[in-house]
Amino acid sequence: MKFVIVLACLLALAYANEEADVLKSDSEVNVEDFKYAYELSNHIKAVQSGVLKEHDNWVVSGEYEYVAPNGQLVKVVYTADETGYHPKVLEA
Repeated sequence: MKFVIVLACLLALAYANEEADVLKSDSEVNVEDFKYAYELSNHIKAVQSGVLKEHDNWVVSGEYEYVAPNGQLVKVVYTADETGYHPKVLEA
């Protein structure tokens, strides 16, 4: 589950298709929880955190945003748990 969400964030990075400097990068990974955040100079940002619940079930929440080729800001807020990935796309 965590892999799928990280993959989604990496796809957002690839979608930008340009060089960017890292402005912010924080992460903390523990056995039963994790969190990370990053921000790039090309207006891509992401924040995610997760907690291990009951056995192997992760509860994850986060968001990422980027500027689409048409110049519009796209923000995706999501949760993921044993029922699946639940994104909500917000366009400014």
